Amino acid sequence: MLRTVVCRAGSGLLKHSRQTVPALWGTQAQQRWASSLPMNTVVLFVPQQEAWVVERMGRFHRILEPGLNFLIPILDKIRYVQSLKEIVIDVPEQSAVSLDNVTLQIDGVLYLRILDPFKASYGVEDPEYAVTQLAQTTMRSELGKLTLDKVFRERESLNSNIVHSINQASDEWGIRCLRYEIKDIHVPPRVKESMQMQVEAERKKRATVLESEGHREAAINVAEGRKQAQILASEGQKAEQINKAAGEANAVLAKAEAKAKAIRLLSEALTLQNGNAAASLSVAEQYVSAFSNLAKESNTILLPSNTGDISSMVTQAMAIYGSLSKTNTQSTADSAPPETLEATLEGNTVSETETAQKY
Repeated sequence: MLRTVVCRAGSGLLKHSRQTVPALWGTQAQQRWASSLPMNTVVLFVPQQEAWVVERMGRFHRILEPGLNFLIPILDKIRYVQSLKEIVIDVPEQSAVSLDNVTLQIDGVLYLRILDPFKASYGVEDPEYAVTQLAQTTMRSELGKLTLDKVFRERESLNSNIVHSINQASDEWGIRCLRYEIKDIHVPPRVKESMQMQVEAERKKRATVLESEGHREAAINVAEGRKQAQILASEGQKAEQINKAAGEANAVLAKAEAKAKAIRLLSEALTLQNGNAAASLSVAEQYVSAFSNLAKESNTILLPSNTGDISSMVTQAMAIYGSLSKTNTQSTADSAPPETLEATLEGNTVSETETAQKY
């Protein structure tokens, strides 16, 4: 019957066997050097982070704690030496089939620690070999539940599932699996080429989508710019029309005020002495100026019969002016006091007399 002892020489796990070393230890990655167990020298010094399992007359007696310990010669014998440090085990490469029937070659690293030296010594024959085999079978089982794409995307979930499955089985062995890490995943060459083509197609798709989004953004920006330009142009035209209308209104007001001021000054001038004579002179000048512009803008003209008699023309214009003055005087007299009416009539009589004497 094969009996093994798991221990550490320095940082390595020591294994002691009464018969032969398993074939798994023949590989360089899994090799553990066999070493003789400590002898019972009555006084023993146990190193830190090690647990020595002692049997008395072939039956479990106790576990020696680190430090100074005493044993009975011949009766007590050190049967197992367990290391309480964290142990790193390389899980050999193995083949597994994914959910979509792709064969994968996967290896990993297992980190564990012995929590109960008694169970680790008497619960399983070879703890390291048992945990390694359990990790391999669990990894194959978990990979069979995932497709190839999910294997690469969900490595963390896969590692945690493997650790959970190992801990469920290794509780009876006094071993606690801390974590499991997948090192390498190898796929067949043809599958690798297909994956590469898929990646390239995905990148081309992203480039096409990004380019189309860029064109769309550019078109939106151009349209937005044109919209803003039209809005600004319309606002400019609106402001221009408002300013133009305001300018025309101001010009009309200015002309009206100037005309009103001119009429007011003219009316004041007519009320002065010899005002009627000045009005007659102005009418004569305007008549001469208007007569000189005849036939310049149109070929059809109407002429009075006495075009050469300027005095009659002036007399006729003054008569029209006199009749308008009398009409204004009459309307003013209807609304004015009697004293103002007499003064106005006297002024008009004097003005008419002076005008008659002058012509």
